[in-house]
Amino acid sequence: MKAFSLASNHALVTGSSQGIGHAVAWAMHEAGASVVFHGKEAAAPNMPAGSVYLSQDLLERDGPQKLVAATFAMRPELDLLVCNAGSFFDQPFLEMDEVHWDRTINLNLRANYFVAQAFAKELAARGRPGAIVTTCSTNGFQSEEDSTAYDVSKGGMVMMTRSLAHSLAPHGIRVNGIAPGLIRTPLTAGLNDPAKIAHYEKKTFLGRLGEPGDCAGAVVFLLSPAAAYITGQILVIDGGLTVGQIGKL
Repeated sequence: MKAFSLASNHALVTGSSQGIGHAVAWAMHEAGASVVFHGKEAAAPNMPAGSVYLSQDLLERDGPQKLVAATFAMRPELDLLVCNAGSFFDQPFLEMDEVHWDRTINLNLRANYFVAQAFAKELAARGRPGAIVTTCSTNGFQSEEDSTAYDVSKGGMVMMTRSLAHSLAPHGIRVNGIAPGLIRTPLTAGLNDPAKIAHYEKKTFLGRLGEPGDCAGAVVFLLSPAAAYITGQILVIDGGLTVGQIGKL
């Protein structure tokens, strides 16, 4: 269906050098978009021909604004944004310090907020409609052991998505989010205990951990004309992990 095509669009996907963001950026390219990949590392990841990679540390105070400015300089027609950058720096709550707290909130929440703001300012100045998708998490709805700062940051992302949808609707900019569950990415690479994996697989209706590609189609949909009347929504992508109470015994 043409309604699901991104053929006339130009997009920036933050945190797309690996994991979910990388899969999303590739899927958007396959849907026809011209995609700008982004990461902190200087070396570019595996990308489709014709794509652009920008390196920018979003923990720098003006990092979000610099990234958006550089993207518009290369792709003046930019109209789609995926706020995907984020990571996990938690310690147990009684051991948490301000350094790890600040790093979590500044990357997972502050950076995404100001990337979205810089993007929306450019679109509003041009009178151009657009769409944003944020990467939230099931941690934005349900807490996890030794994950207090991350949980707070993702809860903030959930409300940020709804609040930005409210603020940007008059400018013709839709804002939605995805909430991945347990996805196999570099962020979850430490999950190698067979007993824990078996526990999560029993708790998940579909019987497996997710892969980055499981999130990609949802983002393409939310950015496409097929979702033209959808804004302020969070689409949970967790194989049913957060739906049931106990799971298989």
